[in-house]
Amino acid sequence: MKIQLLLVVFCFIASSSLAQERPDHPCAAWKSSISQAKSNTLSPAQIARTEQYDVGFCKLDLKLTNLSKDISGIVQMKARARVFIDSIVFELHPNHSISRIRLNGDSTIFVRRGTAVLVPAGFAAGEEFTIETSYAGTPPDAGDNPFGDAGLSNASSPSWGNQITWSLSQPFSAYEWWPCKQSLRDKLDSVEVHLTVPSACKAGSNGVLQQVVENLPGGKSRYEWKHCHPIDYYLISVAVGRYVDYSFYAYPPGQDSILIQNYIYDNPQTLINFKEDIDETADFMELFIKLFGPYPFASEKYGHCMAPFGGGMEHQTMTTQGTFNATLTAHELGHQWFGNYVTCGSWADLWVNEGFATYSEYLMLENLYPSQAFTEMNGNHNAVMQQTNGAVWVADSLNSNRLFSSRLSYSKGAAFLHTLRYLVNNDSLFFSGLRLYLNRFADSTALGLDVKATLEEVAGINLDEAFEQWYFGEGYPSYSLRWNTGNGNLYLRLSQNVSAPSITPLFTTPVEIRFARTGLSDTIIRIPVNSSNELVLIPGMGSVTGSPQVDPLNFIINRTTLVQKDPTLVITSNSMEEKREVIRFLPGEKDGHFVLDAPGAVLSVYDVLDIRGKLLQSGKIGNRGRLDLSSRPAGQYLFRMVSEDGIRITHRILRR
Repeated sequence: MKIQLLLVVFCFIASSSLAQERPDHPCAAWKSSISQAKSNTLSPAQIARTEQYDVGFCKLDLKLTNLSKDISGIVQMKARARVFIDSIVFELHPNHSISRIRLNGDSTIFVRRGTAVLVPAGFAAGEEFTIETSYAGTPPDAGDNPFGDAGLSNASSPSWGNQITWSLSQPFSAYEWWPCKQSLRDKLDSVEVHLTVPSACKAGSNGVLQQVVENLPGGKSRYEWKHCHPIDYYLISVAVGRYVDYSFYAYPPGQDSILIQNYIYDNPQTLINFKEDIDETADFMELFIKLFGPYPFASEKYGHCMAPFGGGMEHQTMTTQGTFNATLTAHELGHQWFGNYVTCGSWADLWVNEGFATYSEYLMLENLYPSQAFTEMNGNHNAVMQQTNGAVWVADSLNSNRLFSSRLSYSKGAAFLHTLRYLVNNDSLFFSGLRLYLNRFADSTALGLDVKATLEEVAGINLDEAFEQWYFGEGYPSYSLRWNTGNGNLYLRLSQNVSAPSITPLFTTPVEIRFARTGLSDTIIRIPVNSSNELVLIPGMGSVTGSPQVDPLNFIINRTTLVQKDPTLVITSNSMEEKREVIRFLPGEKDGHFVLDAPGAVLSVYDVLDIRGKLLQSGKIGNRGRLDLSSRPAGQYLFRMVSEDGIRITHRILRR
């Protein structure tokens, strides 16, 4: 234990009013059930073959209707070989028949093995090629496919009656409706989507509507969309139905107007019902531009296509939504920066998509509906604490139910961002860090540790423990506070219990305490935490009235189990000594070698994992033991240790 002698900086605050209780998050609800996939359907060897080429452009020229899921057409893919390749491998669900494949304009043979399509080739590194696949079929229905819900669905709205066909490819279902390469890190440079549909329908997709070709044979029209920004495979979308086009503009200060284009059910009451909610999109756009920087796709548009499901999917430039309310619309719009402009580089780091989008809901409320913000964050905290464990980072990134956990990826992800903002303790630096992150990884992918490094760089602080405990760690703290006053001093004993002690035995995030003082405004004191039982002496506090509050502004996921005045509590500044064990890794004599420095601890079993959670090696190690990672490539690794008393500790190692 340790005494902390604090010099207090007083922070005067006003009380916050609370609003209605936060509902369950609809976006998370459907995403948590969209896929049981353990990965995309290729074997590791086949996946490796897909990484031998880089996709630059795709054109989807498809025929669809709003009355069924039947699909046919031609998909063209332009790509470049990264190494010599003797075959091209991509994915297409077996429900679809392939009538012909052309390679650089010539018909070619191909082989189908499950969901894999293999086309013989012979291209040197750097050589470009074009492959066209003509196909037709009916995508699988939900429940029929062991790899998840259908990538293409057809249903009627129970409220409005409109029948719609729409896509939903996240995380592994794009191959169910078009031949593709499903790789997060291989974004397309651009895409065109041409949709031939019944003339009574409209068809929405990504980018700008170049033209509508009408009066085609069979009473058809063709909607030709073009998107000229990098885009991940799962963000390409189609939606077909009887829609009306309701469009307007956002006018961010100091920049050109932005088209907000919405395809709303062609039902006389639908637009009337949702118009006020849809119109708020412009307000949210202007706010997020102020906070995050320019809208990434301002040269094209933002908008929505309605489809009959309970939530939203952040398709790039044209979100698919089943309904409209402020938090859902803000969430999906936030994704255009966090998830689309910068996409998670691995599904294990889905936080860089969903945590930020969920926090965008909070930021919208904080700025536009401030009376509701506290309740929103409190709802996130309560959702997390429904169970005692669970990390934001996804150890099993092949488990889609875990990936889209509303409790962890969404609520805990947003709450962790709120904690990071609290630790930075300067909103100007915090949002500057977010903007630098977006600029640094623009049109690309990033991991959670990239967020960490960027915030550390901008704010000049170390976030190792924060990520250790809140991102990779599990559980949450419960605080009890005993306090007393005397001789003008304030005495505190802040104790902490944790819900998952074998994984995260201590949360060292500083804790704020609010005090009411006679004749003065309320005062907030931020107390450092280095042990589970902190004794704090605060001189010169004067008289304290009422019961103090722990974490009054809701920056930390926690429970408060006790706040009690203890007349026996008196602390002197020399009554305790500080003791804190430090565990770290020191560089070894050889490249890629490390020495474990853990004074006072004897450690035994350890695992080394890659940043996506794959186990690389295991063994036993003691204090001053050596760890050899020389055979591993440069990058971040997770080192998990189990002490003799059963405490598991996780650290990250940078292999340069």
